[in-house]
Amino acid sequence: MGEKNVQIKKGMPRLPTAQLIQSNIHAFDESNASGVLISSPSRNPRRFIIQSGQEMFELWVYIWTLTHGGGKARPANEYRIQITGITPPIDLNPSGPTIMIGFEPNIQCFAGFDISKHKTFSTRSPSIQIPITALRSALRDGFSFSEKGNEEIAIGFRPDQYISYALNAELLHLQGTDAVALDLLTRAVALEELSQDDLGQVPEERQRVIKTVSRLTRDAGFRRRVVAAYERRCAVTGLQLRLIDAAHILPVGVEGSTDNVSNGICLSPTYHRAFDRGLVFLDDNFIMQINREKEQELTQERLSGGVNDFKNFLGRRVHLPQDRQQWPNVEMIIEANRFRGI
Repeated sequence: MGEKNVQIKKGMPRLPTAQLIQSNIHAFDESNASGVLISSPSRNPRRFIIQSGQEMFELWVYIWTLTHGGGKARPANEYRIQITGITPPIDLNPSGPTIMIGFEPNIQCFAGFDISKHKTFSTRSPSIQIPITALRSALRDGFSFSEKGNEEIAIGFRPDQYISYALNAELLHLQGTDAVALDLLTRAVALEELSQDDLGQVPEERQRVIKTVSRLTRDAGFRRRVVAAYERRCAVTGLQLRLIDAAHILPVGVEGSTDNVSNGICLSPTYHRAFDRGLVFLDDNFIMQINREKEQELTQERLSGGVNDFKNFLGRRVHLPQDRQQWPNVEMIIEANRFRGI
């Protein structure tokens, strides 16, 4: 959804509970993770068990609909969550992250607030604000940062950055006390190149946060571009089902690797892992093939069960983007195969 097509409906009522929960589930999917609700859907905090890659953790989420809802007395740009249904002090997850967020259903983005500053609150119509422009910026960049004037920042984030936000929320919100760090974060999500002199203006811990945000933004941008180019479809199996990854052909960190779509391919998780481990490879005719040497190793180790079914999708040209300029770069393919010893 492009920013220019977003229309804001003021005074939108709170979302039904099912839709609010679904906004989280959808965001887990977009973040390349999965989540299961293990608490009452109608009460905050909503507790989820999250599986993200090899990591599993419990996430507590305080979430409300983000609306204007302030009448004519409120600035048109000001949106807020209304903290209802809980009493202070807020319970925190003893074994994992706790986040306090709002969801805006028109822009389909979230706003994250510094839970450390809102553990206690007045029960007389408490609310926390963020400018709607911050969510528009998040829709474009993945993250956005908005100063609140009390050494606090509100953070807008796109659904595909949900897990990244949840795991880094505490450190991200700490940047609100440092104007220089906040400026560098804003530049990082705009994908500006930051020099060591730029980073040297802030302490080492904050440099790590800024570098992390820069990497997360680049990773999310790469995934969105590749997934869109391949129509959310695995290049090998043709399956969609929200079960796809964006894989680099020439791995990140290898000289010459880029975040261009032409260095990417959309794969289901099984074929992604097989590709990264060299069990399968893409040749310069865009045919995905089994690596016979790796297959033989698995046979010798008695770990080849299911290999014939696995190979049913191989040996033919992969599904490619409609735009030929987004097809895999042949030089990248050749270099990637050389790097993996194929």
